[in-house]
Amino acid sequence: MADKKVQTEKQVSKTDDTPKVTGVGGIFFYSDNPKETQKWYAQNLGIETNDWGSSSFDTRDIDNPDVVNSLQWKAFKKNDKHFSPSKKEFMINYQVQNIEGLIEKLKKNGVTVLDSIVTYDYGKFVHILDKDDNKIELWEPI
Repeated sequence: MADKKVQTEKQVSKTDDTPKVTGVGGIFFYSDNPKETQKWYAQNLGIETNDWGSSSFDTRDIDNPDVVNSLQWKAFKKNDKHFSPSKKEFMINYQVQNIEGLIEKLKKNGVTVLDSIVTYDYGKFVHILDKDDNKIELWEPI
């Protein structure tokens, strides 16, 4: 009986479309010299970057092992406008589900939504500010 209950709970979680964060999709930060920073991370921590200056860390979805998730890591040139209007030195990308429902919920809660949802081949994106004016990127993979 207990096995049947666990299986039912897992089946429910796979069909869960609650608007929420499901993981971290990226870590982005400013650097005085991104190329040298990337070189340091490669030499000292083994983090290799690609042509776009980012590294991808792949993981598997615990409830669906065939699904591969990735976390992006990238250094941006200090004072780049990518994190604007935030004045912070970093930006986190959160992987989400039901991005439209989440944006609706955030607007109702008075959260600052900086732009409209944009769709690319690899997912939907939108940016918000948290209560400390940190720019947050929300990403729903395709």
